[in-house]
Amino acid sequence: MVRILGIDPGLRFTGWGVVTAQGNRLSHVADGVIATDSAWSVPERLRHLHDALLELARNFAPDEAAVEETYVNRNGAATLKLGYARGVGLLVPMLLDIPVSEYGAKTVKRAVVGTGAATKEQVSMMVRRILPTALLKRADAADALAVAICHAHHRASAAHIANATRMA
Repeated sequence: MVRILGIDPGLRFTGWGVVTAQGNRLSHVADGVIATDSAWSVPERLRHLHDALLELARNFAPDEAAVEETYVNRNGAATLKLGYARGVGLLVPMLLDIPVSEYGAKTVKRAVVGTGAATKEQVSMMVRRILPTALLKRADAADALAVAICHAHHRASAAHIANATRMA
């Protein structure tokens, strides 16, 4: 059994979700959102995000982490700030020697819904079906759980391929 921390980074709201995976079986452990105050400076917001993710990682002791990759939009300043938050999301697990994987939004949507063009509502609905005990107070938490689900599927596929290769 492996415990996975999924992170959907954002400077205003960072979604997080923890699942356990045993083969193809997934179980919800916890989910939520880390919010920062827009009145704080960027460094203050990043420190808050760091401290909160560090506490989550210590409390839930994940074996692996998965972070959604940054998408580029027309607003360069917003993309840069998202990149800052993503950097914190990548750094915190590594500080605790937790392996981190990264997945693009389309890859996550394809793994959870079956199409890379899925809407946020479709992702949230499928996360609720896969993990019925999830709280999902905000879409950010659903997205973070979707990242964790995606990672669980990818690692199960990789293990299956590795086993088939050894047997051949």
